[in-house]
Amino acid sequence: MKREILHDLGFFGHYLHIHAGGRGGKQFVLAVLHKSGGKLTQRELLEHTNISPAALSEVLAKLEGEGLIARKPCTHDRRQLTIELTQAGKVKAACMRKKRDEFEQQAFACLDQREQEQLKDLLDRLVVHWKKLEDSEVNE
Repeated sequence: MKREILHDLGFFGHYLHIHAGGRGGKQFVLAVLHKSGGKLTQRELLEHTNISPAALSEVLAKLEGEGLIARKPCTHDRRQLTIELTQAGKVKAACMRKKRDEFEQQAFACLDQREQEQLKDLLDRLVVHWKKLEDSEVNE
């Protein structure tokens, strides 16, 4: 039973990564920029995404290559870059947001309100427990 639960959790993680862009890919960076008004310094973007500087640079290069962002020197600090959504980037980010909103509306339609609350409570308990497991591994 435990192995089946872990398998299902793995499926959910994979599904969310593929369909929602994960937490470090191009879709995620576009979503963060869009939510922040379409413009952030690279340092601010790094703080919001919580991914490594090297990984962020790679994602930004891909987005720039696709014409979805523009990197410009910051006016108040020439060492910093400002990352800004292009018009195409704004359209793509808005489309992604719409798809994500639709998914969120449909994702739990098979569960009634009480079942959704129970699931959330169970998952919250697992998060707390897994964080404790992670902390104990780090301290060993």
